[in-house]
This record gives sequence, C-alpha cells and structure tokens, in this order.
Amino acid sequence: MAALTVHPDRLLPADPGVRSIARRLYQEVRDLPIISPHGHVDPRLILDDTPFVDPTSLFIQPDHYVTRLLHAGGIPLTDLGVGEGPLPETRAREAWRLFCANWPLLRGTPVRYWFESSLTEVFGVTERPSATTADALYDQIAEQLVRDSHRPRALLSRFDIAFLATTDDPADDLAAHRALRDDESIPTRIAPTFRPDRYLEVGRPGWPAIVKELGGDVGDYAGYLAALEERRRYFISLGAVSADHGHFDAGTEPLETREAERIYSSALAGTVTPREAVAFRRHMTFEMARMSCDDGLVMTLHPGIWRNHHPATLAAHGPDTGHDIPVALELTAALRPLLERFGTHPNLHLVLFTVDPDVYSREIAPLAGFYPAVYAGAPWWFLDNPSEIRHYQHAVTEIAGFSRMSGFIDDTRAFCSIPARHDMSRRLDAGFLATLVAEHRLDEDEALDTLTALVATQPREVFKL
Repeated sequence: MAALTVHPDRLLPADPGVRSIARRLYQEVRDLPIISPHGHVDPRLILDDTPFVDPTSLFIQPDHYVTRLLHAGGIPLTDLGVGEGPLPETRAREAWRLFCANWPLLRGTPVRYWFESSLTEVFGVTERPSATTADALYDQIAEQLVRDSHRPRALLSRFDIAFLATTDDPADDLAAHRALRDDESIPTRIAPTFRPDRYLEVGRPGWPAIVKELGGDVGDYAGYLAALEERRRYFISLGAVSADHGHFDAGTEPLETREAERIYSSALAGTVTPREAVAFRRHMTFEMARMSCDDGLVMTLHPGIWRNHHPATLAAHGPDTGHDIPVALELTAALRPLLERFGTHPNLHLVLFTVDPDVYSREIAPLAGFYPAVYAGAPWWFLDNPSEIRHYQHAVTEIAGFSRMSGFIDDTRAFCSIPARHDMSRRLDAGFLATLVAEHRLDEDEALDTLTALVATQPREVFKL
C-alpha cells in the first residue's frame, strides 16, 4: 500500500538556495495563530461541541471543492450525500469508499494538498486513500472523532485559531454568536458576518416575502433602508467586523431617491422588471458602502460568479453544491461611482476579490494602489491554488506593494482544512519573498517583517480587529 506523506519543504521554491531562504522565513511564521476573517463554518458547531459524526460528514459532504471534482468524474452527488445531513453509517461508508477509490481525481489540485495535510497532521493517516484502504481509513478517523481531542472546540484550540468569522443572514437572531460571546471558556474570537445579498436582489422569486424577514416597517424604501441599518447595528453589537457581498457584477451606479422608491414599490408588488432589479441592486451596493462609512463594517466584494449554473443540481441539492462558475469581470468602471464618493473616506475598507485572474493586475492592484479604502483580497474559490496565488503575488505587489493585500482568506466550510489552507498560503508567501531576497530586491529581515505582517498584522488592520 502506498504511503501518504507530506514533505517538509512542500510548495517551497525548487532552487536550493532560494529554498533555504524560504525555509527560514516559513519557520518563523508557521506556528503563528490563524486569523480567519471570512469563512463559512457554522457557529453552532463550536457552540454545541458535538463530536463529528463520521469522516464523510466531516470531509466530503460540506466541501464543494471536493464534491465538484468527484461529480465531474462521474459520481452522482446523491451518492455523496450532498445537501443532506449526516448519512446512515452504511451510506456514509459507501460515500467514503467512492472518495478514496477516486483519489487520483484530486491530483494536481489544491484539494489534494489540503487533504494530505488534514489526514496526516490531524488524524495521523499514513496510507494513501484508495479502494483498498478506504475502510481502514474510515475506521481510523471515526475512532478518533469520538475522542475529546477531536471535538470541535478541542480542534479550534489545537489549530490555534485566534479569530474566526462566519457568514450569516441579516435576519438571523445570532443566538449562537451571543452564546459564544458569553462563553469565557472559548479563547477564539468568533464573529458573525453580515451577508445581505438576497435582500438586495429584488428580482429573485419570492422577494416580497423574503424582505419581511428583516423585521421593522419595510413597506416603503425608507423603512427598508432603516431595517438594513438596524440589522447591521445588531450584528456589530455581537462582534461583526465586515459585510460580505457576492453579486453577479460589481456595478455601483446610484439611483435618484425617487427612482429607488419607485423600483422598491414595484418589487414589493411583484412587478419589477429584470432591468429594474439590476439597477436597484447596483444602487444598493453603493448604499452598502455608504452604510460602511457610517458604521465601520469592512466591505468585502466578490462579484463575477454565475451562481447555481446547473438548475437540476440546484433543485436536487440546493445552493453551494459545486456549480458556481466564474464569468468575466469588470471593476474599474463599475466601481467608479462608489469610489468617486467613498474611495478616500477614512472609515471605509473595501476588500476586492475576483475569480478572473487578469483583473488583479489590470484593475484591482491599480485601484488599491491609489484609493486608500481599497485592498486586494486574496485569491479565492477557483484561484485558491498555488499557481494563481503566485500570480496574485506578482500582480499586486509590483503595482501596489504588500501593504495593500488583505492577508489570507480561507473561505471554507471544511473545518479541518482551515490550518492546511493557511499553511499553504504561508509557504507560498515565504517562497515569493525568498525569491525577492535571492534577487537582492529585499533584505532577509525585510522579507521576514513583510511575511509576519501578511500572516499576523495585515488581516487585523484590514478587518479592523
């Protein structure tokens, strides 16, 4: 049976001289606490501290990075339990067998890196997943999951996560966050994130009923704005530091108040047109920036995704099940109204993400290199891989410098992959900085200062922690 090993120098530069510099830099930051300002871990997981049920519900079902690759290889999502709760033991084991038998589908992907790190470092796995080893690995992991050492809170401490942000609906009562805030036994700061997308997309089916979930008097446009502002204040009272936005495009053209009122009334009546709905959503993205200037919530913007590209999969398994697909993105013109008004406002931090790699050098880096409000968000989703992270490093720093980077964003639902993802980022940053040292563009002490800032200081400053 093939061994599963992780090389101590994985992802570091191949050149021996540069690698030795990178190794020294990496060793200085490898054990620093993790700051995770954008992710999707359910806060109830930490609050309840219930043991993970089985390897399938831990590693496969919640992770669309994994399930999309298996689905592309011909495995139905139903067989993996996607969109379901924990599976009966027989089905969970069969899903795990499918994953292990198809381990070669992960070759060359960052998913392979994350899995290797999680399996070896968290569960002590020493054999490569395969059809032959599947049952033994399932039993090895399942046996550890019932131990106190592998419950969610114990792993939270073991991973040394200093800050963990979740993603939450504005209408959520945040009861789990309130309880976590009051629990002094949890050293990690766990914060909600305000995610208002479905309340701004007035053309979506059922929106007149959806908007009522905000509470307050949303019968007119003024009441709607007041309700959003009130919910933002509530989130801030429970520790929120950011508001997250993920629309199809980055348009921010404001409307005249009377026109916004008219479209809002049409939306409540169910007669809004697609063009009006887009115009209103772009207007509301502008309004979200205004609110961030008022209340201080960091504004993260990650447009350019065609959500739920496959209708049949959406109907069968729900959203966030692996079929969100990138589209070409434009930011310079789209963001000009917002930046013209708020780009130099001292209270606005706008973190821009993209899944269109050319946008980093063509638009995001130049914008971040001028506007004090703008930061270049770390590569996410399809770009969260070594080659694109290296492209991001070059694209951003040579135009805007290191100080305009957000620090790493793991953006994950897969709890055990958090340390693996941050470790990947630290290795890649160490390698990039080592190259600059080897080229005599930086001294090694400067490289270490920069790497430490990217890991420990910059995320705190960008997200106002």
